[in-house]
Amino acid sequence: AQRAHMEKYIARFKAQATKARQAQSRIKALERMEELSAAHVDSPFDFTFRESEKISSPLLDLAEARLGYGDKTILEKVKLQLTPGARIGLLGPNGAGKSTLIKNLAGELEPLAGRLVRGENLVVGYFAQHQLDSLDSKASPLLHLQRLAPSEREQTLRDFLGGFDFRGARIDEPVLNFSGGEKARLALALIAWERPNLLLLDEPTNHLDLEMRLALTMALQEFSGAVLVVSHDRHLLKSTTDDFLLVADGKVETFDGDLDDYTRWLVEYRQRNAPLSSTPVNPDKTDKKAQRQAAAALRQQLAPHKRQADKLEAELAKLHEELARVDASLGDSGVYEAARKDELRELLARQAQLKVREGELEDAWMQALEVLESMQAELEALS
Repeated sequence: AQRAHMEKYIARFKAQATKARQAQSRIKALERMEELSAAHVDSPFDFTFRESEKISSPLLDLAEARLGYGDKTILEKVKLQLTPGARIGLLGPNGAGKSTLIKNLAGELEPLAGRLVRGENLVVGYFAQHQLDSLDSKASPLLHLQRLAPSEREQTLRDFLGGFDFRGARIDEPVLNFSGGEKARLALALIAWERPNLLLLDEPTNHLDLEMRLALTMALQEFSGAVLVVSHDRHLLKSTTDDFLLVADGKVETFDGDLDDYTRWLVEYRQRNAPLSSTPVNPDKTDKKAQRQAAAALRQQLAPHKRQADKLEAELAKLHEELARVDASLGDSGVYEAARKDELRELLARQAQLKVREGELEDAWMQALEVLESMQAELEALS
């Protein structure tokens, strides 16, 4: 059934997709997911976001908005209209204002200026890490859901929570000792029950394991409302978004590219914004000796940073080679036969590990390049 749903979804999406690079990237990701879905028939997770009873368009309209906290402006002249079916990923450096934007859309913050109009039938499903701490530590998953639906049959609620792998004794245990992953699953279950038509997801996969990440990705494919997501999970972004918005330098703008383009943009952005040296460019001749000593000391400091950047780049290249081999193996239709199920699971697990490591290495490499660029600029100033 899952595979049939996926095939139907891909056919519909291909017919509607634009030629935007991210939309084309998503087609490739969905085609791979069509194959992967068959391998996850034994997954403990089986859920969808319940259909919204009413939906209007636009769901939300933000115009000429100034966003921030108190007297501090973070983003200016923000214009954003969300309609049913929109699939948007928010990109941008840490601290640029992505969470500020989502909090305004969710109603946790109000715009400092401008206009924010919410659709008549808008139901927001908002997920953020801080919400895990707001769960009632003394209440069980079942009690959390009963508070949302006091008149619903208990068995209906138990069946629904079972789709998020809350079963047996665990469904009646207080969440006090739950792991981060279990709390995240419960928060998502509560959102899914509420029949949202706009999902605002801020790092939704941080605590989730591979099976739950795939289940969430597939549930988002079936979701008929709008999705706006912030995530370091490249696979989630590739598989669930059609368009990107870039949040940087106090602005929110359309990003016309895919995640590889964004990685290059981020490296260049960090280089442009690296702190400039305070060393005078033309020091007095009497300071020449001190200048040479400072340059020599800086070169000594620079060397290990250069080695680290080179090491990370080499490790990334090696990882990409292994990932290509794993992807090639997953491209073999024979591996999806029942007799090779164990081999397929091993390949999927390794692919997930490599993708997580890829994100970690890319972040570390970009940070290393940023430090290098800053030190090299300082060295040039001493020359």
